[in-house]
Amino acid sequence: MKTIIFVMLFSVSALTACNMRKHDQSAQKLTGQWELNYITGPRIAFNGLYPNAKPIINFKENPEEINGNTSCNGFSCKLTIDGNKMTIAEPGPMTMRYCEGGGEKVFLDMLKKVNAYEVKENTLTMLQGDLPLMRFTKK
Repeated sequence: MKTIIFVMLFSVSALTACNMRKHDQSAQKLTGQWELNYITGPRIAFNGLYPNAKPIINFKENPEEINGNTSCNGFSCKLTIDGNKMTIAEPGPMTMRYCEGGGEKVFLDMLKKVNAYEVKENTLTMLQGDLPLMRFTKK
């Protein structure tokens, strides 16, 4: 009986460790700085939304928060990652400069809709279900 309990506990521990390793590897792909190169929704040209600079997102090695720039104002948000699922909370306090092009609002609105992601080579795609909302290039 003790042997069966030991085997079961060992199996659960091994599976948990494998799952944690899978989660860590998935999140590690995000580490670094990413620059926006595509956003869905607006009928304005991408360069019209972001005439001076493109939004940037920074992920740390074990991300619980992201930070970056909306194209003119700095921001940070709480982040939850589970496998390829991603939840981004409302941004905390931000700088409040006037931004040309209207892209800041579009970018922040899209961040709230993200519920998944995928990373292929140097491209991060943030998704809502299967629909790509934003695409970033690793810098």
